[in-house]
Amino acid sequence: MGLKCGIVGLPNVGKSTLFNCLSNAKAQSANFPFCTIEPNLGTITVPDERLNKLAELVKPQNVVPTTVEIVDIAGLVKGASKGEGLGNQFLANIRECDAILHVLRCFDDPNVVHVDGSVDPVRDKEVIDTELQLKDLETVEQRMKKLKTQATTEEKEAKRRYAFLERVHAALLQGKSARTAVETNDDPALVNEFQLLTTKPVLYVCNVDEASATTGNAHVEKVKEAVKDEHAEVIMVTAAIEAEIAGLDTPEERAEFLADMGLKEPGVNKLIRAAYQLLKLQTYFTAGVKEVRAWTIHVGDTGPQAAGVIHTDFEKGFIRAEVIAYNDFVTLGSEAACRAAGKLRVEGKDYVVQDGDVMHFLFNV
Repeated sequence: MGLKCGIVGLPNVGKSTLFNCLSNAKAQSANFPFCTIEPNLGTITVPDERLNKLAELVKPQNVVPTTVEIVDIAGLVKGASKGEGLGNQFLANIRECDAILHVLRCFDDPNVVHVDGSVDPVRDKEVIDTELQLKDLETVEQRMKKLKTQATTEEKEAKRRYAFLERVHAALLQGKSARTAVETNDDPALVNEFQLLTTKPVLYVCNVDEASATTGNAHVEKVKEAVKDEHAEVIMVTAAIEAEIAGLDTPEERAEFLADMGLKEPGVNKLIRAAYQLLKLQTYFTAGVKEVRAWTIHVGDTGPQAAGVIHTDFEKGFIRAEVIAYNDFVTLGSEAACRAAGKLRVEGKDYVVQDGDVMHFLFNV
């Protein structure tokens, strides 16, 4: 599906360390600003125990998890919207992403320099928000200027687009992100048409120290208070711990390390799942002796749309889908047992796929 999340933040907040933990790519990590100059791209697997359970039951030749692309984008500074630092490059890179993972430094360490000389995650958040909003304001004003003449005529579509831009423009002038002006009944195609940076969904990632890994700290609480009206999720990770976990060789070593830290799973697992949900994605499975595979679709996709993720011909020639709920498959242990028990359903073109469905498609091209 080619979905992409961009990791952003001020220089030296732990973006590259976190990126290294998330993917197999090894971004340079050092104690100075602009360590990441070219955006590093990594493909990460989405942790899902359901896939492992299906593989245990089916015993296929191959197991293929679903993935999301993560981009480590160069840090930005004040003035990025006007091209300061690596601003133009930063803004171009983020425009290509579907969602933003905003890393905020929520730990104190005199040995790790901060670009502004002190630790204040709310201030850091506002620096990036302001730069993105200023760039969006520039974009919106340019588009409004072009549409204004058309909107004064009787052209309905031009009026609709201009009215949307007016609403966004008002929010941006108030120092708010464009996403706050988007209403539930707005056409997604209209929202996406203008490629505004601050309409993208955002997940705030608080990089905390080891002592705060399970309980959080005052910095995290300030972030939560600052974003309470944004409908955005806040999660905590400890990049230093995640780096140690990533460096361990065996699952047993990782499990023991996590237990010692009082953690149930690596923080990056929570981050990946949160990013997946941020993009309003869900998973369905195909399960056969050759392959058990997880497939990524959008929440609300129908059977033909889900089939099209495998191949466009599947969507074009969709006839019907055979569907087994994940819990039924696991409880009964096989497709044959589900079929015999009447737990295999036949669904048509209007069926809205549910997260965890095990599916087989019938099509004709």
